[in-house]
Amino acid sequence: MGERNFNIPASGYLEALRRNGVDHFVTVPDWVQLGLHDRVERGVEGLALVRCCNEDQAVCVSAGLRIAGKKPVTVVQNQGLYACINTIRAVGLDASLPIVFLVGQFGREFSNFGHEPSLSARNTVKLLEPVLNALGVKFWRLEDESDLGRIDEAFAYADRESRPAVLIVGAPTGWN
Repeated sequence: MGERNFNIPASGYLEALRRNGVDHFVTVPDWVQLGLHDRVERGVEGLALVRCCNEDQAVCVSAGLRIAGKKPVTVVQNQGLYACINTIRAVGLDASLPIVFLVGQFGREFSNFGHEPSLSARNTVKLLEPVLNALGVKFWRLEDESDLGRIDEAFAYADRESRPAVLIVGAPTGWN
């Protein structure tokens, strides 16, 4: 059995986002997803880049885009998600808007790749899933290329249930 490659290429993310009809990349830049950000910054046909000042703004911009019939993805890191919990509650849960997040696991140790995030020594990593569970927000882990189909599952769930969905990016994205 070969070693797992914990590096999903940016091109794999973009293909999955296209497949799901994503037309806006709403973000507060995230180091973990820097390869993906770099690719989007260089321009992707049919995908508008929307830079936000903070995560609350990113959630609200994504909500407005959904109301307007667009299909954004909201791209932040774990610490940013913690900062906008009340906005997620109000806009995503109470207003029942299907906002899909790509959340980078900032601070995750290389030695934790392939293991449960709850075993991380860093609170910012090990608390993400319990916080999402407490909020009742469904999540999926993206650890290697074989997980890219989970992006489809998250968008289908968000649309069907009219609820937020979180895709946790467990390792830095690749640069292609």
